Amino acid sequence: MVDPTDPVVLADDSVISGLDYWRELPIKQQPEWPDPDAVGRASAQIASFPPLVFAGEVDILRERLARAASGDAFLLQGGDCAETFAGATADQIRNRVKTILQMAVVLTYGASMPVIKMGRMAGQFAKPRSSDTETRGDVTLPAYRGDIVNGYDFTPESRRADPNRLVQGYHTAASTLNLIRAFTQGGFADLRQVHSWNKGFASNPANHRYEQLASQIDKAIRFMEAAGADFDELKRVEFYTAHEGLLMDYERPMTRIDSRTGTPYNTSSHFIWIGERTRDLDGAHVDFLSRVRNPIGVKLGPSTTPEAMQELIEKLDPEREPGRLTFITRMGAGKIRDALPPLLEAIKATDANPLWVTDPMHGNGITTPNGYKTRRFDDVVDEVKGFFEAHRAAGTHPGGIHVELTGDDVTECLGGSEHLDEAALSTRYESLCDPRLNHMQSLELAFLVAEELGK
Repeated sequence: MVDPTDPVVLADDSVISGLDYWRELPIKQQPEWPDPDAVGRASAQIASFPPLVFAGEVDILRERLARAASGDAFLLQGGDCAETFAGATADQIRNRVKTILQMAVVLTYGASMPVIKMGRMAGQFAKPRSSDTETRGDVTLPAYRGDIVNGYDFTPESRRADPNRLVQGYHTAASTLNLIRAFTQGGFADLRQVHSWNKGFASNPANHRYEQLASQIDKAIRFMEAAGADFDELKRVEFYTAHEGLLMDYERPMTRIDSRTGTPYNTSSHFIWIGERTRDLDGAHVDFLSRVRNPIGVKLGPSTTPEAMQELIEKLDPEREPGRLTFITRMGAGKIRDALPPLLEAIKATDANPLWVTDPMHGNGITTPNGYKTRRFDDVVDEVKGFFEAHRAAGTHPGGIHVELTGDDVTECLGGSEHLDEAALSTRYESLCDPRLNHMQSLELAFLVAEELGK
């Protein structure tokens, strides 16, 4: 990632025509703040803070994503379902980064293709909910909307939306980014350290397979060093951040004007996506994010029509700018082979070239009889295979994968080589929202994706 040499300044509404038009439009998935004045003060405070990411970094990412859309790179996007303030520890951040780096090495070596590394990190604090409230017994309280809004504990005090959490979200994101930059730029991510990335993880078949691959990489690097190759570029990696652009009282004050071009950038993250629940064409989220320079992702479910897809293209990428628009499909293993091909055929008849990424997690959720939200690893794998099959049949580029994962050995998704069953879920189920792949399942998935890329 480049050093930030071009600062950005606060957004000026007189310069960014229409940036606040979203306020006049229908908006979904926002909390009911009990004190609007306090929200205004918190947003104003955030607007006075330095940007978390920089325009130059965002521009480089857009170039990288354009390569992926053309089939010359692959996007690996992974991280927590919903980051928590308590989970922003050095160990947990390091383990997530290590897992993504390991997956990227597997994909790069297996597919001989550059891999864009992106974490669902440093901002994934807000979550959409299917209901505004949650009822337990005779008690109904506001739904948990992520640590940046309220607490998970089922008490009136915890579930009350607290504007102070907006400011805490900024500071937690800043400290997370600080660690990410240290890990990826300070030598920790040196490709010659591929064995050390496995330290601290439990021994399992996926790690054993990774160690074998790491030994092959070591051998190749020693050969190239003996031949006189310069490996300075191996010492650091580009690592980008991403989250769902959901909470407007946070995203709007983080939007600033680039001092070079006078255009707005959302400096809360390099990449922002719009969820399935908030991608209404006439809604606030689509309008707002259509006006910023960041690369934008959109989640597409199985009910998406070619017409709806085309309307999103016209709204979010009217200039057909390479790397600008990413479609993240979340169809479900049983639906992707029917729902995705019509979209791919329709895109071939246009002048658009979005990056296609699969999210094999969100369409495959189930709830066990004992109340745990989970996913079957086999379903995740099947949706990935269906994604690649559809692209091979259409002659389009499968450009990336978007997964909820953790670097910890949690027990939240069923199956995998550990054969986690329903009884095992209670052992280490730690997610406050959706189930995540653990470290071993993440590595397993990376090997399977590498095989698909190599076909």
